Formats: sequence, C-alpha cells, structure tokens
Amino acid sequence: MAKRPKQLQETLPRFTNVVRHLWPYIRQHKGKLALSFLALFAEVAFRLLEPWPLAIVLDYVIADSGGQIIPWLQGLSPMALLNVAAISLVVIVGLRALSAYLSTIGFALVGNRVLTEVRGRLYDHLQKLSLSYHGKARSGDLTVRVVGDIGKLQEITVTAVMPFVGNIFILLAMLAVMFFFNWQLALLALVTLPLFWLLSVRLSRNITAVSRDQRKREGAMASTASESIGAIKVVQALSLEDVFSQNFSGENAKSLKEGVRAKRLAARLERSADLLIAVSTALVLWLGARLVISGSLTAGELVVFITYLKNAFKPVRDFAKYTGRLARATAAGERVIDVLEEEPEIRDLPEARPASPFRGRVRFEEVAFGYEPGSRALDGIDFEVEPGGRVALVGPSGNGKSTIANLLLRLYDPQEGQVMVDGRDVREYTLESLRSQVSVVLQDSFLFAASVRENIVFGAGREVSDGEVEAAARLANAHGFIQAMPQGYDTVLSERGSSLSGGQRQRIAIARAAIREAPILVLDEPTTGLDEENEQQVNDALEKLSEGRTTFVITHDLRFAARSDEVLYIENGRVAERGPHADLLRVGGRYAALYQLQAATGRLDPREGGHGALTR
Repeated sequence: MAKRPKQLQETLPRFTNVVRHLWPYIRQHKGKLALSFLALFAEVAFRLLEPWPLAIVLDYVIADSGGQIIPWLQGLSPMALLNVAAISLVVIVGLRALSAYLSTIGFALVGNRVLTEVRGRLYDHLQKLSLSYHGKARSGDLTVRVVGDIGKLQEITVTAVMPFVGNIFILLAMLAVMFFFNWQLALLALVTLPLFWLLSVRLSRNITAVSRDQRKREGAMASTASESIGAIKVVQALSLEDVFSQNFSGENAKSLKEGVRAKRLAARLERSADLLIAVSTALVLWLGARLVISGSLTAGELVVFITYLKNAFKPVRDFAKYTGRLARATAAGERVIDVLEEEPEIRDLPEARPASPFRGRVRFEEVAFGYEPGSRALDGIDFEVEPGGRVALVGPSGNGKSTIANLLLRLYDPQEGQVMVDGRDVREYTLESLRSQVSVVLQDSFLFAASVRENIVFGAGREVSDGEVEAAARLANAHGFIQAMPQGYDTVLSERGSSLSGGQRQRIAIARAAIREAPILVLDEPTTGLDEENEQQVNDALEKLSEGRTTFVITHDLRFAARSDEVLYIENGRVAERGPHADLLRVGGRYAALYQLQAATGRLDPREGGHGALTR
C-alpha cells in the first residue's frame, strides 16, 4: 500500500506532460473550445431537469401525494399534468441531445485540428533533426510515431480528455443536487468511491505500462517491415524471407499478447466499476425506500435521486472505460514528445546570417571530428581550395572522405577547428543559405516517386521553367532517354527510381544538381557500379557540371583524381599525402602504390601519368 502514492506520482506527471505539450495547440482554438464547453454545460443542465417530469407523474398523477407542486403547475388536472410532463420530457431530452451533439462536434473539430497541427510539427521537427539522431533511430519506428502515435493522441483530445472533463462537471452538479436533496443518501452513495479509487490506481498503472510496451513493439514491427520491404531485392536474393517473417511474427505475437493483457486489465476495471456502482445504488435504494415508507421522501424524489446517482457515476464508469484508451494514448503521446523534445544538434546559431552568393573558396582549418565519443573519424584536417578549383579525396573506405563532405554541408559540426567558406565559418551562415549553394551527386542518388520533371526541380529551391529543366537534362546527357519514356518529363518514377538503370538515375541526379546552380559541388563516388557506356555518359555530364565550380571529388577511381588540381590521400582520418596527381606519382608513396595497383588490374594506363584515362 505504501508504494501506491509514489507510483501514482510517477504516472500522473507523464499524463500531465502530454497535456502540457498539447495545450499550446488547443489554446489556439479557444473560441470553438468555449462554445463546446457552453454546449456541454447546457447538456449538464438538461440532465438535471430530465428526471423531474417522471417525478411529477409519480407524485401528482399516479400517487396524488398532495404535496407542494411547482407554482406554475398548480390548478392543472392530473391529465393535464401528465400531458405537460410528457411534452416536457421530449423537449428536455431533445435539447439535451442537441447540446451533446454540439459539444461533441466542437470537441472533435478542435481535436482533429490539434492532431493535424501536432503531426505537421512532428514531421517538420523530424526533418530538422541531425543525422546523428537519424543514424540511431529506425525509420519504421519514426513512421509509426508520425502516423500511428499521432492518431492515438486523437483519443486524448477527442474521445477521452474533453468528454471526461465534461463528465466531471456532470459529477459535481449531480453531487451538489444530491446533497441538497438528502445528505444522508448522498454520503451513502459515495461509500464505495475510495474502493474504486484504489482499484483504478493499481490497474491503470499496469494498463499504462503494458500499453507503452505494446507501442514500442508496434514500432519495432514497423521497422522490421520497412527494412525488409525497402531491401526486398536483397532479401529475395539471399533467401531471407523466412528469417524476416519469423522476426516479424515473433514481434507480432508479443504485441498480441500485450494487447490482450491490456484489454483484460481494462475489462476488469470496467466490471469492477459496474459492481461498485451496483453496490452504491442498492444501498441508496434500501435507505431511500425506507424514507419513502416513513414519509420523509416521496417516490418521485427517490426516482430523481437514483437517476442523479446513475448520472453522477457516469464519469466513474467512463473512467474505467477510457483508462485503457487513455493509457495507450499517453504511451503514444510520450513517444511523440520524445521526438519533439529532441534538440537538433545542427541548427542555426543565434548570430547566423543568410550567406551572400559564394565565390567558392573552401578551407578546412585543423578540423577534428568523431561520430562517437572517444573515437575520431577526422583529426587535424587542414587544406584550402580556391574558387573553381577541384580537389580529389582518395584513400581506403571508412577513413573519413565522406565525413569531409558532411562537415562542409554542416550535416555535422567539427569538435575542433573550423570549416570555412569565403573566409567565414560555415556556422555563421544559416543552414538553408549554406546548403542551397552546395550541389551533391552521390553514389546511389535517391529519386522520389514523382515525375522526372519534379525530381529535377526538387534541386532548384525556386521556380523554374520547363526550358531550364530541359537545359539541365541536356547538360546531364539525360534528355534523350527521358524523351523516350512514355510521358517524357511527366513520367512518374517508381519508388527510389528503381524502374531506371543506375546510369539513368545518376544522370537525373546530375540534372538535379545542375539546376541548383550552386558554386560548390560535391561528387561522392558518382560512377561506382556503372558499366562502361553509362560511366562515359555520366563522366561527360560531370565534366560539364563541374565547370567553373569548386569541386570535391570523393572517389576510389584514380582516373578522377588525375583530373584534379590537388589530391588528398586520406588515411585514418588524416591527410597522409597531398599534392597534384603527377607529383604524388613521382613521390612513390601510398597514392602511387594505389595507382599502380589499379593500372595492374587494367582500370587505367600508367603510361598516362599526369593525365589519367580522361582529359580535363
């Protein structure tokens, strides 16, 4: 027993925290909320009036008790009283139903608008969270939070909290009238309330814990499904269907077990509430009947009192009914709030200003960075690229080449040193103005399930004409195959552009980078995995794209390195060698050894020395 208050103190703040985060959104609709509560108060008033026509019929028509009747009904015959009571009952119930309808619709409108606003904010917030957060989170689980967990919050704003608040007003009003009627019967009616409170505290705590586990389990299932479906080609190629099915089935079975347990606990609470309400009603009926027999109470007044008792305990019954729903919604709300309270590591600093058009001078000044505490992906990186210059980043995989590009884009911030563009730390620029002036072509460029035109325009960040789109496609050597597609530029691509070849995807990605007209260009293994014909097409497009732009080429193919003004050989997060291609060959170090190795495999001709397989 001693633990209960402490556990209740742990449960209530979680619910309060959810409401606290929702309140700013609810407050924006205070006009509709006020009207909804006004309709709710009207419903409470009509509920108070509803049993009185029946009491009048029992006391003055059927029993003819001869007591003091309402002044404006005096002088009416029993049949006239019966007619007035019948008509009054219909009018009161009709007005109560109308008030209930208006309050329900009002609360639903507020709740759904709040739901829409919170979902929009959550999605926007997820877009702004740093790559370090997304690297640890699972995309399927995040999708469940945006779609499923927000849906559960509707149960808080529409079907649980607001109606429950209304029921609290009903409870207070009914109790006030009951005590005014007969304080002895009112006290007797409340004798079971402490028992219900203790039972609800214990069971609702268990329901909340089970519901929280179930929501986590559903997030895990969504992640498994998203991962396997997104990599269906690999799954089928490696015959992993049964493995993923077993994993999913295991999580599904556990979710089912937790769901059944939550339902069982909620049903137990509801039935316990019904039993305690029956006990209270029986006690009131027992004492009330005795008072009627003694003449202290009329039969009609006893009926009114029992009706009030039934309405007064409606919030108690609803609390049992909605406890499971509230618990699931609270668990979902906590998962949403966990994301909303996550602060982006990379964001605009208070003193950040929009960048003017870049000239393209880039400098890394003694930069050190690590993805995890205690380890460094980069250490002491120091180099400078002049506007329009080209630098190649080569070296073993996993040694920090792509990290350099990530720091330039401010996808991460260095722990030491500075990344500078045009003489200013990139942290002094707003993120939007910085990233809008850097174009990126990746090894596996992502295309969206949209038209070809839209996929190209996504890179512009501005209104563009059809002529500009076509010009970008021609620069990327993509216009020909796009025109051959069923609807040309309006052809809708499949998800991730899987209906296109690798070379076609890359050329559309190059068109997207070209239309951006950014002064800085990052090419991260743009031709890896392409056949010779597609590679040549992409090479030609990249040549035109990089013309006049400060270009970073991250590559294992030294033909690209040979075309650069300077080559940085990155190893263990440090610049192990640097200099023009020809100079590095003469030094005979790591870069020269790698060049000779690629020449031995027939990938390039060592006799071409300072020029490589392609000319600039």
